[in-house]
Amino acid sequence: MKEISIQTEYIALGQFLKLADCISTGGQAKFFLQETAVHINGEADNRRGRKLYAGDRVEVEGCGVFTVVRS
Repeated sequence: MKEISIQTEYIALGQFLKLADCISTGGQAKFFLQETAVHINGEADNRRGRKLYAGDRVEVEGCGVFTVVRS
């Protein structure tokens, strides 16, 4: 499990995917989320604006499992 560090209170799922190197640009997020299964704390979610907070566990199909941590 990889840790993704944020310095703000939360991060949007679209931005998170870029930080986690699942996508190379933020513009790809919409299409990526339409075609790829993403689970946040065990629940499927594909909203790129979904707010992720420290402690959230994100599973991205074909990319890995991540935990959001606050630096």
